[in-house]
Amino acid sequence: MFEPTQLRSFLAVAETLSFTKAAERLGLAQPTISQHIRKLEAAAKRVLISRDTRDVRLTDNGDAMAGFARTILSAHDAASRYFSGSAMRGRLRFGTADDLAITGLPRILREFRQIYPQINLELTVGQSDQLYRKLNAGQLDLVFVKWVAGAKDGTVVQHDSFSWVGQEQTSLEPGHPVPLIAYPSPSLSRKLAIDALESHGRTWRITCTTRQISGALAAVRAGIGVAVMPSSLVPEDLRIITRRFDLPPVGDVDFTLIRNPLANSEVIDALTQAIVGRTLKRSD
Repeated sequence: MFEPTQLRSFLAVAETLSFTKAAERLGLAQPTISQHIRKLEAAAKRVLISRDTRDVRLTDNGDAMAGFARTILSAHDAASRYFSGSAMRGRLRFGTADDLAITGLPRILREFRQIYPQINLELTVGQSDQLYRKLNAGQLDLVFVKWVAGAKDGTVVQHDSFSWVGQEQTSLEPGHPVPLIAYPSPSLSRKLAIDALESHGRTWRITCTTRQISGALAAVRAGIGVAVMPSSLVPEDLRIITRRFDLPPVGDVDFTLIRNPLANSEVIDALTQAIVGRTLKRSD
């Protein structure tokens, strides 16, 4: 009922919210992408994508189709590899920064394991600096980490900016030290936050040290202090408070994939392709 080529075009539009970017991703002409979407909507007897001169967005039926499309294409690709004898095998030691685990990354990894069931995916979650050291020591094959924008070579998946985050009710007393919730040193967000405060003559004190994003968010929600995190990862119940308290800008950040050049390039390429181009907002 639903053609794989049409589903691939639809998913490319759904993930980029752009017919132009979808065409570039798939190496097709934009009219071809539009034709695929029209045929898929005709087959589904539903409007899947709403667009005007400025915006492209999924309808409710489009959201449902995106889930079905991933499942259908996963099964289709797995069957093709099985019967062609080309099923990819191997071991992939993958490391990801802790706070990136609250994005859509777990769903991407789940889909990857469905498509490549014979790849042994081993996951390590930690701080970016720690993961980078493990990569250089040959203990990991691919890492997904946060760096100051442009600081490291690798494949940039998403560009973001750091923001100060607190509760709606957060109150900072003028002249008092900024209560800071942070990861242990070395930590990129900790270092950038302290450097920014000191460069603007603001005093600070650590009110909570945590090794996990869940601990940092719990401390912010408890009103213990404020934290620095990528803007796209701020939960809906918390607020960006940078301007409210005239806190100094912290800087930009890249979500970056870095590979071990000595590892299996085929399986690394497969996971890299699965992650690149996906919008990594917080998971709901």
